[in-house]
Amino acid sequence: MGSKLVSSAVRLLLLGFLAFILYYGDRLHVTFDYPHKGLFDNVYVRLAKGCILVLIVIELLRCYYYGVVKNPKPPKFLGNLATLFVPLVGLLVFVEIIFMCISQSQEGGLTLASHIWFERYWPPMVGDYRDTTKVDTVGKKNVLVVGDSFTSGHGLKSADERYGNVLSEKLGTKEYVTYNLGISGSDTRDEYARLVKFGKTPDVLVLQYFPNDIEKVARDHGLVPAGFEPYSDMPRAVQSLFIKSYLLNYLYWQFPHGNFAPFDTYARTAYGTPAIINDHLSDLNKFITYAQEHNSRFYVVMFPFSHNIEKTAVYVKPVVDFFQRSNVPILDVGKLMGDIAPNDRVVGRNDGHASALVNQRVGDALFRLMQSNPGTVQAPSVNKQIN
Repeated sequence: MGSKLVSSAVRLLLLGFLAFILYYGDRLHVTFDYPHKGLFDNVYVRLAKGCILVLIVIELLRCYYYGVVKNPKPPKFLGNLATLFVPLVGLLVFVEIIFMCISQSQEGGLTLASHIWFERYWPPMVGDYRDTTKVDTVGKKNVLVVGDSFTSGHGLKSADERYGNVLSEKLGTKEYVTYNLGISGSDTRDEYARLVKFGKTPDVLVLQYFPNDIEKVARDHGLVPAGFEPYSDMPRAVQSLFIKSYLLNYLYWQFPHGNFAPFDTYARTAYGTPAIINDHLSDLNKFITYAQEHNSRFYVVMFPFSHNIEKTAVYVKPVVDFFQRSNVPILDVGKLMGDIAPNDRVVGRNDGHASALVNQRVGDALFRLMQSNPGTVQAPSVNKQIN
């Protein structure tokens, strides 16, 4: 019996080491590479973690069986402790494995549940884009929808729910082919670089705008948003557990962390500082110039913070004025969601991206705007500086 306890203890040590590699391999410079790592989780890595945890529980049960149940004189205190500890570990492992299967979209894509969500719902992809390979495109007009996570459809389980896909369906496929150039986390400079690199000349160009598109320009001027540092409100000793455990990570993100006030101050400063906003308008002007040079119809779709529509309008007024001076048609999404209950404007409690209902309205309204406005821009007036 003693030899069986020793062999189980050795196996426990080995399994514990393998579990450490799977959960904390980065500390030993061990990584598991797979497509889109950082955005996606991987079902095979989760399966390996689950199997190791189950094997650890089995070995704990073996130790308990031979050390307590079959032992004619088990240590009373240790026996009682093991009777409590082993079932508790088994229960926690069982719940942890359950949460390895739970997905939930989260605004910043920071959570383990959101990585599972991306793995489950984001494909298919063409390169870095959540899109399908286009066929039968000869002789058709190209519609390029450029933007960030609102364009890529963050939080929407089906890409068909995105406003770009709604627009594509209304335009039809006989004359038009629509490409979605949305990538989460993009700003104006990223979007322009990807537009130029894409290799398709648009007959129709749609630029989606969101108030955080100014962040990189502001950073160049030394202005950085005072954002919340995830897990900083937890004791340092347990932070890594909440980062690595699917159960604890999920529970942590069910509660609010940080607040909107620091970004409100930041946005007012960024959009109100002449040097920052003028550089930002210069970046936006590149889209106007591009549309003119390629004889493209040009439209701008402006998404607000769904919980602060009025404040968003104040932030982005310089951008709206700039586009209006250049005769660029603007679709103000805030005006389309005013009658929608706040919870129905977004995809979920932890994700402030636009819901399928809002996307449907945006796609419909954008189609009507294209029908009524040719989207022909005039000579830009970017040189009219804001003082």
